[in-house]
Formats: sequence, structure tokens, C-alpha cells
Amino acid sequence: MDDVGTQNTAILLMSLGEAEAAEVLRHLAPREVEKIGQAISKLTSVTRDRIDEVLDAFHEQAQQQSTIGLDADGYLRSVLTRALGDDRAAYLLDRILDGGNAAGMEKLRWMDPAAIAELIGGEHPQIVASILVHLDRDQASGVLAAFAEPLRNDVLLRVATLDRIQPAALRELNDVLAKLLSGNGGSRKSAPGGVRVAAEMLNHLASAQETSAIEAVRVHDTDLADKLLDEMFIFENLLDLDDRGVQALLREVQSESLIVALKGASETLREKIFKNMSQRAAEMLRDDLDAKGPVRISEVESEQKEILKIVRRMADEGQLVLGSKGGDAFV
Repeated sequence: MDDVGTQNTAILLMSLGEAEAAEVLRHLAPREVEKIGQAISKLTSVTRDRIDEVLDAFHEQAQQQSTIGLDADGYLRSVLTRALGDDRAAYLLDRILDGGNAAGMEKLRWMDPAAIAELIGGEHPQIVASILVHLDRDQASGVLAAFAEPLRNDVLLRVATLDRIQPAALRELNDVLAKLLSGNGGSRKSAPGGVRVAAEMLNHLASAQETSAIEAVRVHDTDLADKLLDEMFIFENLLDLDDRGVQALLREVQSESLIVALKGASETLREKIFKNMSQRAAEMLRDDLDAKGPVRISEVESEQKEILKIVRRMADEGQLVLGSKGGDAFV
């Protein structure tokens, strides 16, 4: 969910009232709840027109949705329990759905990355890697960032070379989580690791940490390091977007975020952005860039990563295609 989508969701929930908003939040993932909560806390005065705009957009999207597939897990659970009884249904559901009780992992998803790092940092790096692939990518990268450099690089290498976790390893993983969290870690469907997962984690790290991790992987396996780089989104990859893709992206990005991000962009990329704006908008953006004072590198990197999140979402939705070094399209 991008910044605009998060803000719209916050406005919608504030319009619903406490009870209804609480019911909606109950069905969201921990990281989504956190982002929406932050957006709600920043809402000050919202105009009636803005509220109407959000409600109209929601109503239009809601009309396009069917009820089929909503709470499919609950429906399946109810039907199988009626047909097979509690014990047999529980056994079958354990294989069909998420593998039964995943209380340990669910607890981790509500924890701060630094707290997770402190909790699991003493475990074997393979166990740590197996845990991280079950977390949201930005949360996993936050855990990696909290590790010392040797452990961070070791774990990332293991994520990149991790295929699917075998059942015996899953049981060990759940035992570790049960012990660490004093919960009952049940079995869980395996989550894939691999190059794409490791690259997504790298995308959320600071540039210095990215470079260190890539070089550590290169020492172990040059081809693997190159594959990681090919899978990663970097801001200059926006040069590979066609004009229609750039225009679509600009409609999703807030102007202040773009200004800060472009402070650290090449002149070639800036010109590509300017070319895909109206003459007046391009002139205003140039003036804003010139007027913008010095910006910390960390702020530039942060805004660039936020824009790249939007790029990945749009690519996953098929709204744009980003070309890799080899010329093949990837999303």
C-alpha cells in the first residue's frame, strides 16, 4: 500500500467510526495496521471534498468486487468440520491452509525489528534466515539492519540460497520460536527463500549495508551476487521505464517525495522525468529542485526507496514493466 493509499484508508476508517474501524483493522496484517495507525495520527484537518472523494473511490471499487473468495478460509473450515468432524477436519485443514497454529510467527510480525533481532540474533544463521523469509520484506530488512555486519551478510547469503524449508527443519524452527516466545509454534507451510527474496530484503537496507552484503556474497559466489543485483530495484533503473510507465508512476508519487528523491538522481534520469511532464510542471519541478536546500543522503535514499516500493507494486499489478540488465522484462 503506497502513501496515498494509506492516507485514503486512514480517512475512510475515520469516517466509519470506532467500532467499524476496529472490525476492519482486525483483518489486516500487523505492518498494515502500523502504517494506517501512523497515517491516522498525522491526520489534522480533512476537507469535506477530500472525504467525499475517498468515499466515492471506495464505493466504486467495492461495486467491482464480488463476495466470492471473502473469508474463504472460514468457509472451508466450517464446511469440512461439518462434513468430517473436528479431528479429521483439523488434520486436513492443517495441510490445506497455513499449517495450523502459527502463533509464534504471528507474534513476531507484531514485534519491532530491533526486538526481533535481539530475540533471534543468538540462533544459528540458518535458523535466522528461515525465520526472516516468513516476515514482511521491510520488517525482515529491519532485522538484518540491526545485526552486526558479519551476521547480516551471513544470513542474507543463506536467504539467497534457501529453497523451500524441509518439514524437519520447519519443526526445528517452530521449536525455536516456541522456546523464544513461550508460545506454541505449530507447523507452518514452507516459505520460499531464494534470490528474489534476498533482493527484496536488500532493497530496504541502507546503501552502505547493501554494498557490504553484495560484496560478501560475491566472495562466496560471483554469479549469485550478479543475480541479486539483477533482481534488485535501484533508483537509476527508472531509466528503463518507457514514457508511459514514467507518466503512470508520476501520477502515484507525491511531489515533495519526488523532489527529495531526485536530489540524488543522475542528470539523465532527471531529464527523463522532466520529459514526461507538462512543460509547466517540469519548470516548477526544476525550480523546486533548485530552491531545495541540502538534503541528507539518508533522506534521499529513504524517499527513493519509497518510490521504488510504488514501482514494485505497479509492476506486480502489470501497470508497468522494468527492464533488467539482460534486456528481459521483470516485475
